[in-house]
Amino acid sequence: MEIIQAIVDAANEEKSPVILQASFSAIKYARIGYLRKMVEAALEEYDIPLALHLDHGPDFETCKMCIDNGFSSVMIDGSKYSFEENVELTKKVVEYAHSKGVVVEAELGKLAGIEDDVNVSDSDAMYTNPDEAKEFVERTGCDSLAIAIGTSHGAYKFKGEAKLRFDILEKVKEKLPNTPIVLHGASTVIPELVEMCNKYGGNIPGAKGVPDEMLHEASLRGVSKINVDTDLRLAMTAAIRKVFVEEPEAFDPRKYMTPARDLIKETVKHKIRDVFGSSNKA
Repeated sequence: MEIIQAIVDAANEEKSPVILQASFSAIKYARIGYLRKMVEAALEEYDIPLALHLDHGPDFETCKMCIDNGFSSVMIDGSKYSFEENVELTKKVVEYAHSKGVVVEAELGKLAGIEDDVNVSDSDAMYTNPDEAKEFVERTGCDSLAIAIGTSHGAYKFKGEAKLRFDILEKVKEKLPNTPIVLHGASTVIPELVEMCNKYGGNIPGAKGVPDEMLHEASLRGVSKINVDTDLRLAMTAAIRKVFVEEPEAFDPRKYMTPARDLIKETVKHKIRDVFGSSNKA
């Protein structure tokens, strides 16, 4: 609830559209009915463009469940399969989703790192082939495509200097000028939040994400959707840890969830305004 409220509060203040994403493991944890009703409450509270999206749908059944429960967008992640198997699975989801007025994101190329149930080793990670991307979209009819250009899931995205393959992005956009391109694993892993976590008892050494400047450049070069998860988790955890250390007598969840919600909101406002440029605030 607090995460949803923080995101939509920030989007409303910045007059920005926003996509709320739930992974399969998040749905298992929170239960799909609760998530749907909380998003419906946000729609009643604010008049902003808002989408509810399944992130990393592992199979057709999960995508169907979300479509049937009111999600406006789903992602089918067949990147772990062969190209032909990915095409077949994605096309099946697209056909069902489109019959219900729901849009579909697919993925081609694997991102390294760990996020919820997604776990890909560095050795298995691979960049997206632009020619395959064009064929994939044409054969599946997917509405947007997540590509691999060097981002990764989790808080430990780079061992050395951060680098994104903008040359691959450029080639993909040339071949798919009308297909929205998506970047997964694109949290900055904001250093101040990591430091705050560690200051108040955390143990997150050496965490490194994608710099804001690179994400902003990606948005200017044609990326339409950039996924952020780790930064919001860090904000929540940092704020809660601070209260636990400074006010050890606190046991009312509202006492530590309020500053957590506030810090997530400020983090989202920063992303909208300074990184993605989606703010329409005068």
